[in-house]
Amino acid sequence: MAETKGKFDFAIDRGGTFTDVFARLPDGQERVLKLLSRDPQNYKDAPTEGIRRVLEKETGRAFPRDQPVDTSLIGWIRMGTTVATNALLEREGERTALLVTLGFKDLLHIGTQARPKLFDLEVAVPEVLYEEVIEVDERVVLRQDGCQLARKDPKRSTGDSLEVWRELDLERVEKDLRGVLSRGITSLAVLLLHSYTWSDHEKAVGALARRLGFTQVSLSSEVMPMVRAVPRGYTVCADAYLTPKIHQYLKGFTSGFKGGLKDVDVLFMQSDGGLTPMEQFCGSRAVLSGPAGAKWKKKPVIGFDMGGTSTDVSRYAGQYEHVFEATTAGVTLQAPQLDINTVAAGGGSRLFFRSGMFVVGPESAGAHPGPACYRKGGPLTVTDANLALGRLLPSFFPKIFGPGENEPLSLEETMKHFHHLTREINLFLSSNQSQMSVEEVAMGFIRVANEAMCRPIRALTQAKGHDTSQHVLACFGGAGGQHACAIARALGMKTVFIHKYSGVLSAYGLALADVVEEVQEPCSLQYEQHSFSELDRRVEQLIKRCHDTLCARGFTRSITTEVFLHLRYKGTDCALMVTAAGYPSNAQTCLAGDFRSAFTKRYLKEFGFTIPDRAIMVDDIRVRGCGKSGIKSVYNTKMGHGQAKPVTMTKCYFEEGYLDTGVYLWEELPCGHSIQGPAIIIDKNSTILVEPCCEARLTEGGDVSMTVGSDPHCALGTELNTVQLSIFSHRFMSIAEQMGRVLQRTSISTNIKERLDFSCAVFGPDGGLVSNAPHIPVHLGAMQETVQYQIRSLGNKLKEGDVILSNHPCAGGSHLPDLTVITPVFRKGVSSPVFFVASRGHHADIGGITPGSMPPHSTSLQQEGAVFTSFKLVTGGIFQEEAVTEALMAPAQYPDSSGTRNLHDNLSDLRAQVAANQRGSQLVGELIDSYGLAVVQAYMGYIQSNAELAVRDMLRDFARRRQQQTGSLAVESEDFMDDGTTIRLRVQINEEEGSAVFDFTGTGTEVWGNCNAPRAITLSALIYCLRCMVGQDIPLNQGCLAPIKVIIPPGSILQPSQNAAVVGGNVLTSQRVVDVIFRAFEVCAASQGCMNNISFGSESIGYYETVAGGAGAGPGWNGRSGVHSHMTNTRITDPEILEKRYPVILEQFSLRPSSGGAGKYSGGDGVMRKLLFRNTVVLSVLTERRSTRPYGLLGGEDGAAGLNLLHRADGRVLNLGAKTSVSLQPGDMFCLYTPGGGGYGREEDANGRPQMKRRRLNESFPERGSVFEYRMAQEGV
Repeated sequence: MAETKGKFDFAIDRGGTFTDVFARLPDGQERVLKLLSRDPQNYKDAPTEGIRRVLEKETGRAFPRDQPVDTSLIGWIRMGTTVATNALLEREGERTALLVTLGFKDLLHIGTQARPKLFDLEVAVPEVLYEEVIEVDERVVLRQDGCQLARKDPKRSTGDSLEVWRELDLERVEKDLRGVLSRGITSLAVLLLHSYTWSDHEKAVGALARRLGFTQVSLSSEVMPMVRAVPRGYTVCADAYLTPKIHQYLKGFTSGFKGGLKDVDVLFMQSDGGLTPMEQFCGSRAVLSGPAGAKWKKKPVIGFDMGGTSTDVSRYAGQYEHVFEATTAGVTLQAPQLDINTVAAGGGSRLFFRSGMFVVGPESAGAHPGPACYRKGGPLTVTDANLALGRLLPSFFPKIFGPGENEPLSLEETMKHFHHLTREINLFLSSNQSQMSVEEVAMGFIRVANEAMCRPIRALTQAKGHDTSQHVLACFGGAGGQHACAIARALGMKTVFIHKYSGVLSAYGLALADVVEEVQEPCSLQYEQHSFSELDRRVEQLIKRCHDTLCARGFTRSITTEVFLHLRYKGTDCALMVTAAGYPSNAQTCLAGDFRSAFTKRYLKEFGFTIPDRAIMVDDIRVRGCGKSGIKSVYNTKMGHGQAKPVTMTKCYFEEGYLDTGVYLWEELPCGHSIQGPAIIIDKNSTILVEPCCEARLTEGGDVSMTVGSDPHCALGTELNTVQLSIFSHRFMSIAEQMGRVLQRTSISTNIKERLDFSCAVFGPDGGLVSNAPHIPVHLGAMQETVQYQIRSLGNKLKEGDVILSNHPCAGGSHLPDLTVITPVFRKGVSSPVFFVASRGHHADIGGITPGSMPPHSTSLQQEGAVFTSFKLVTGGIFQEEAVTEALMAPAQYPDSSGTRNLHDNLSDLRAQVAANQRGSQLVGELIDSYGLAVVQAYMGYIQSNAELAVRDMLRDFARRRQQQTGSLAVESEDFMDDGTTIRLRVQINEEEGSAVFDFTGTGTEVWGNCNAPRAITLSALIYCLRCMVGQDIPLNQGCLAPIKVIIPPGSILQPSQNAAVVGGNVLTSQRVVDVIFRAFEVCAASQGCMNNISFGSESIGYYETVAGGAGAGPGWNGRSGVHSHMTNTRITDPEILEKRYPVILEQFSLRPSSGGAGKYSGGDGVMRKLLFRNTVVLSVLTERRSTRPYGLLGGEDGAAGLNLLHRADGRVLNLGAKTSVSLQPGDMFCLYTPGGGGYGREEDANGRPQMKRRRLNESFPERGSVFEYRMAQEGV
């Protein structure tokens, strides 16, 4: 598989816009070529055309386009292609049917039940990939020790013991499959529950389907045998949907060559960064093939690939970093993929000025019309900003722009747009602020774009405990070179490396990549001495399978294999895919290496602690075999004598103004000589900007290495600079985000570490919120009340080294399990705190009358757990463990109550919250060191004013429309809780000021129960509603509420007395407050208005979930079915994990037909969820909308109310009502029917409805990677 002597070898990357070709000639020389991926007037297939051009040019022989290419001169072809990715984005795959276990036909529609964008009222979730669903009456369940239901004969599998509860009915399946075939569908995806560990039923269905004539049959047990039905289901659907398209493309590709490439070794790049033979290339492994990695003088590398619409960021430190689940185009794929993080900021990202703030993206100009300078009527973009500053030189670009694609880049068009935008900005700036020039505006947008790209790089490195500044920035892609110096400097990096083939690096990486064979199987063993012989046996089998496959492909001596175990501590969900490289085996380990040491060291690095007394579980065994290709690059550098000479000089704009800038051609640069910035280095495929105080040098390999100097820091004053406003907004958010990463890494409980149920925030000296990340709706703004309470209560008693703990509703708490830890930030020479940082985390138990501290029937605060008002958790730097332990155990003094049931986790998580605050305090200190206290506090105020301005603009706009329609500036509405309590609201708007009074007078009194909502909950709901109505990204801080006066009657359900029970107020009443606000403003119909809190437990286990329902319809959209709405966004536990860990069988989880209200636009349907219990447990339900219905709007019908039924094992059916706690016996089944959303507009108007425009999915879902997954998980709480 090494270099083929005397032949041409080709590595080709077929991208969405361009196809890159890297060719190695018979004499070892290299050629690169770039051509359009689609040019139907000139050629059918870009890779074939690239090969033809190289062969024709280098041999001097004619290779006619209309004839198949002669392959006698071709050694091998390696390809990466976006065919699968594009089919996924455009939803242009094969027509597919899904065959699934009975009761789960909507499982993949519901997915995790979380919505992708928290503040979008129109819940845009990509449609499923299948066209039809067949439900199969079969059921396999995991055998459980202690199960009290009648047992069936066990079946053994990969470490799990199973029982077949319902055998497969193949006759019925055959009838259904024939029906699907008759409708022209020939691709089938099969997903049966627990098939990852026992695949007999899936294999029987697969054999039948193939016999009947299905051309593509994908079985989830073969595509990805990993636990978790939902991601495995998405993956098998993607495989069935995309593989036929890949085969279709391959057929077309091979037909362009003589003999259909029969004697040529053709390999394709997979998403895990390895190559696979053409005939084994399949849909689930073909999405987004990855970049090549490189190590630089033993320093880890950050890959920075800036394209037109997005930027890809990756990390490499000697080995590839894989993720085993990632979302692309809204589809979660469960397959090994390189961890490439895509952010929606690229050369084509659009530029906006909104409410006094510079905003870059996420909207993109795309390839058509493209940036304004492309002469096709496009908008202003980052590319235009670089052109306006003289950093792109039109004379060095090909003339391929304009309608005829024969004109140069247009500087005139760019400047015309910038003059217009600059006028708009200067009109906004007050008379006492200095006016901005076009160049200052363009430069401002570049700096904001750079800061937006720095945030994911910080997150990617710091999330795993790495120091960002200790990396080299490896830059590739057409647009990256213009930003590399600035980004490296902002991140504290000293070196930028740009490969000589940076413009075609993916193609070059293909030539260097290994051929990979991966095998994986599930495992349910404990990592301990008596399991090692079984582990060794299974590892040996998998290694042999890898070895045999690679031998069959022509590799012999150059095969390496690496063993991975997917390990986690028992009782946790944080599994790490661990290799034992560097940890050799010994007498106490399995033969493949010392995985215990490897796992504990990596766990400590990523999470900051280990759990020494906890067993380690093996979830999966994976073996990755590599056939080394052995290709080496050849490059002849010119050894230079004398300095490099610029081909021309130009004027380029920097912070200092216009500077004379030398322009150099990369190919003419001598090796070893340095070029001082400012300079521009131009290559055929990219432009590199060497900024002032930076130095570029050509290495012996022909690459460019840049040394980044420190920024000649220009002092920033306290007066408002709109560019710095955007940058400070990013910096404050970054502090809150980094606090969150520390909290997640160092916490121990499932709730915080895995469910990510926490928020971190930064506050000003007055306790006003500055930045909050990430956004858990019910925490928005609520922490501000807590901090301000402590300032009023403790005042000058706060000293450096103190940390406060609080959760009491009267002190700004939401409900007791949410513990808030507050740290004042002091500065030398200032007596009072200059900032505050705080973290709020949901603790799984803090005592009270029920496990989980969320009792459905509490009537006083003391029954809900431990209470803290202004408790000093740390005094003078010393953690008060004894005092806090005593307080956490204190609820035991009340009747029927217990102290905390999990003290160890409480203490560990409180320490983690203190550590997160410490990190926030340190970062605030660094920001003050850089800019000075006065400047940082001034910009804190400006950011709050910016949010205030956006809300005032929205209120003025609403007032104008309202005045025209009704002549009144007052709106009002009311809605009801299930017990009849009224929530009433009257809003009086002042159009001139852009302010409003929200008056809840007339709202019902405090209730005997726990649906009382502390004032902080109403403020959180209000901030959430305001952000939704503003409709664009704004900083979520105290400025949002500055134009709002809130009146809440004391003693009401929204401002109860000090000892009122509040646990239901947080999770239920908050939803009703949102319904009332949206009804007043006529924004949309009501969503389900409930979180459907379900918990069950016994002495040994406890489980809690919230369940989706229907979303309300609105002007121009139908409500989404089976999704969480408004004040919650919790992900639901996967069916297979639920059944593996708890004594329950999920009999059904599907949509509830016709539960959404009818209308011009229909409300979304609720769901049906049926839980069959295997043991005795206590079930608690805490729900709403069981007697009132979610309202329709403007003639739309109401959604259906919810229903909680209990089917006893003896046949009785009981209605449990909205809130109860009940003891269940084995065989009892709880059936939950959640409410639907209200309809919008009259149903008879539905015929006049405009057709909804279908968007390309990467416009709506451009981001991906582990940083994005983390944010989605955090917002899914």
